[in-house]
Amino acid sequence: MFVVSVRSRILKSIAITTLVAGLTAAQAQMPAGPKRPAAVPANYLITPFGYFHSSCVKHLAKGDDVRRDEKAIRHANGSVEDIQVCAFPHFKADGAKVIGDERGVKDPSIGHAWVEYASTTTTTSYAYLYANWNVPAAPSTNDGQTIYLFPGVEDYADVVTIIQPVLGWNSDYASAWGIASWNCCVSGTVFEAPPAPVKSGDVILGYMFDTCASGTLSCPTWDIVTWDRTNGNFSELLNTSSFGQTFNWAFAGALEVYNVVQCGDYPSGGATTFYDLGLYNYKWQKLASPAWTVTNLSSGLTPQCGYGGKLPKQLTLTY
Repeated sequence: MFVVSVRSRILKSIAITTLVAGLTAAQAQMPAGPKRPAAVPANYLITPFGYFHSSCVKHLAKGDDVRRDEKAIRHANGSVEDIQVCAFPHFKADGAKVIGDERGVKDPSIGHAWVEYASTTTTTSYAYLYANWNVPAAPSTNDGQTIYLFPGVEDYADVVTIIQPVLGWNSDYASAWGIASWNCCVSGTVFEAPPAPVKSGDVILGYMFDTCASGTLSCPTWDIVTWDRTNGNFSELLNTSSFGQTFNWAFAGALEVYNVVQCGDYPSGGATTFYDLGLYNYKWQKLASPAWTVTNLSSGLTPQCGYGGKLPKQLTLTY
């Protein structure tokens, strides 16, 4: 079992920064493509949160902070860029138009883009969540689909943003796997940390933790790290804003898809397991047995590919 103290994990996050300081990556989400819903314009991009106009997807550089109090991005060189309200609507996976930062209170699915997930809630808040999973084999067929696998946290009572370390197929890298850390969607804007390429079989560690002292119920800033423990590449979004949210809704793992037309569009092997899960409350106490429950949103979707989830000690999502 992979066990490491919270504080040493934070130090590890700082230490690995030097490993890939020179890493370059092409940041280009997949365009909506010909299989997009009719309402979605052709120049929109696919993100883990739906279809967004390219001007509303902010690709951050290393060291950039998203500041809620200043409504700005503070760059590593000290310059400040105001966060503008997105001038364009975004769209759910089914083509439903969304104005501003509305994401659908209570239901994390984006027009059934979320196929299945396991989650739990608390009456207080969480301070730290981590999960390990292996990069699956590539899909056996390629129909221009995009596949996302990730843990994450939200505010169950007032969904404004979600923070998440994400593994994506055909997202930042065409017909390949990549990782990126995300924060979405205040003012209709998506924030993505610099992505990194990964390969099938690599072990991914995704984690998020608040930067406040133990006992802080609603911490204003969080660190999000998506780390390939096999090759050392990582994507980190540090001191990113919670935008006033109290993160009391945790996701051990989720499957989100776009443009899947046949079961071969899913990763070969038919399942992904999130293991060595760790969830801490706002007092930085590890929860011995979080009450994870699986939600399956696949009813009525086409194709049907044996969707489901298995618990309790680890989460296996099947497809």
